[in-house]
Amino acid sequence: MKTGSIAFVASDNATAQEAFCILTQRYRSLPPDKADYIVALGGDGFMLETLHRYLYRNVPIYGMNRGTVGFLMNLFRENELMERLENAQPVTLHPLRMVARRINGEVVESLAFNEVSLLRETRQAAKLRVLLDRKVRLEELVCDGVLVCTPAGSTAYNLSAHGTILPLGANLLGLTPISAFRPRRWLGALLPHTAAIDFEICDAAKRPVSVVADYNEVRNVAEVHVREDRDIAMTLLFDPEHNLEERILMEQFLP
Repeated sequence: MKTGSIAFVASDNATAQEAFCILTQRYRSLPPDKADYIVALGGDGFMLETLHRYLYRNVPIYGMNRGTVGFLMNLFRENELMERLENAQPVTLHPLRMVARRINGEVVESLAFNEVSLLRETRQAAKLRVLLDRKVRLEELVCDGVLVCTPAGSTAYNLSAHGTILPLGANLLGLTPISAFRPRRWLGALLPHTAAIDFEICDAAKRPVSVVADYNEVRNVAEVHVREDRDIAMTLLFDPEHNLEERILMEQFLP
């Protein structure tokens, strides 16, 4: 991959801001709307924000960890950045498109590169009807919530909810309950990436539910539709020794 101009963007935390100052002094930096590469300095949350912010720029994004977990980031090093960009391996991500209808009739759309999660808003469990390609698969799911994840997001909230890790390129989506009460033994499902998933909230006024697409929250929803949007593709860059596909695979063998 040929190197070109770079734009640096950074999280608000002190560590990321310090790295931003160092790198912008060392390398020529352009505004994000004019650069060939965007280098994001922060953690996984900031990477998700960067993906959303520059969704339609269609330039590769290379992250360096100046946050907490950094699963979607490369290691931070000041040296040889141009060479690292030149040798980086691309990974293509397709987001989930979420369309939610609130109780008052308002319709809200959002994208998610990690997951779309439905969560109860009060002390009472949520009651949901789950449909796949317009066919009812679960007449009633009583739970704290449920989520749909991409392969890239399968190691995040999905893994914490005991969902299955999905290899990149598997063309699958994960459907995972969060503290399911009924059916008690339902552990979720693996779905083809073409699946259209609908959630209907039962007793929405009495048992209110919110939906979160990455970090965008919509409260008091009545219906939620989720499907992968293959018309949108974002490219992340990873150092060969920090390959995202290998990291996702290795997560399945951690003790």
